[in-house]
Amino acid sequence: MTETAHTGVSHRHWILIAAMLAMFMAAIEVTIVATAMPTIVAELGGFSQFGWVFSVYLLTQAVSVPLYGRLADLWGRKRVFFIGTSLFLLGSVLCGFAPAMSWLILFRAVQGLGAGAIMPLTATIIADVYSPKERAGIQGWLSSVWGVAAVVGPLTGAWIVAHFSWSLVFWVNVPVGIVSMLMLARWFPESRGETRQRLNLAGSGWLMLTVSALLTALLQAQLLGNWAFVLSGVAILSAFMLVRHEKRAPAPLFPLVIWRSRTIVAGNLGNLIIGAAMMGISAFLPTWIQGVNGGTPLQAGSALAMMSIGWPLASTLSGRLMLRTSYRFTAQLGSLLLIAGTALLLTLHVDSGISYAGVAAFVIGTGMGMTSTTFLIAVQNSAEFSVRGICTASVMFSRLLGSAAGTAVMGAVLNYNLAQRLPQHDDPVQQIMAQAQREALSQGSLQHVISEVASSLHWVFAVSLVIAFASLAVARFIPAKKPE
Repeated sequence: MTETAHTGVSHRHWILIAAMLAMFMAAIEVTIVATAMPTIVAELGGFSQFGWVFSVYLLTQAVSVPLYGRLADLWGRKRVFFIGTSLFLLGSVLCGFAPAMSWLILFRAVQGLGAGAIMPLTATIIADVYSPKERAGIQGWLSSVWGVAAVVGPLTGAWIVAHFSWSLVFWVNVPVGIVSMLMLARWFPESRGETRQRLNLAGSGWLMLTVSALLTALLQAQLLGNWAFVLSGVAILSAFMLVRHEKRAPAPLFPLVIWRSRTIVAGNLGNLIIGAAMMGISAFLPTWIQGVNGGTPLQAGSALAMMSIGWPLASTLSGRLMLRTSYRFTAQLGSLLLIAGTALLLTLHVDSGISYAGVAAFVIGTGMGMTSTTFLIAVQNSAEFSVRGICTASVMFSRLLGSAAGTAVMGAVLNYNLAQRLPQHDDPVQQIMAQAQREALSQGSLQHVISEVASSLHWVFAVSLVIAFASLAVARFIPAKKPE
């Protein structure tokens, strides 16, 4: 491994703060917008397009992450970070001026294209200015931002829509992003690899087509119907063309050295699995709390926030644990925690308290924080400076792809079980989650629907448990050594 550049630079603490501000800006965007969406829909209309506000953001973010990672290796971290963050802030400003839902979706796409730069570039910048041994602890600070955002985001979003225009939920990011860029402009010393290569435009095109078709098919499968199979075919064909092109390209988008490293491949597989397992709780635990337990959205959000609290705590702990044991031991311990937390979800029953669900979410969060940080640090420490950007981005991309795949697979499992168990009920989950529809059901019918929905969700949690076991298998391929 070749360390280049910056581990001896001054003012590293200011660079870290700038990176944390940028990460906070991206993290809070997810929670603050979700809280404000009911108000936005009430004003703009277009409820049928509601899902696309989130899907298009995830789609454009996922498509752009690998491109920004490669550009960071070719053009330099600072320049590419400024381009992506400026695009994100432009999209944020435009979202606040959206006159209709269709315009909001378009501007969210712009915002997502910028967001694709923030996560991989902040992690890469930190890896550039801290040594391999220091990175294990510092990445925990970055992860802690997500825990803070999980608490601050919903509260801020609710306060803004109660006292001001909903546009402000998008505009609060602007000063944070500007301050982050000014700090990096002042203190981060730019450098880049020695390569003179240009971005592989053909490979980038095939990648964008592959990811766009695949994620659209996964995220909107129920809405698209048979068109989802067509898009899946397009994704498979374009993926084949991407692999074929990469093998022949003089400057591949994903350098071959990435795929020759067992650590980097394992890190990507690990984050793909983590992203998929995470959706078992993020997407479906609130359904259990509100539908099966009859809880409120606030209670569901509070239980889910426990995962976001456990994640940064375990991420910080994993840095110290890696230095005392090894990458492999830390990743395996995190996988065991992930398995234990997911297993707790299988023990949920109709009378389980919401606090019990919160405990399960916390344990899952600790497992995810420990494994994701370990996989990322192992990848960064095994990557040369000239490919560190794309290696970091590939880890982030794998997690996004895993989240989309996990949502699609577990959603299909839930829908199949509901169709088998409650064939005469149209959207039984909605019937028990909407208070008016819930009250309209007779007591016997309500208990029957709740019981069958609970059984169907148990199958979703079972799939998540199987995925969690896969993370333990992948952890075996991480080196049994300490960061050096």
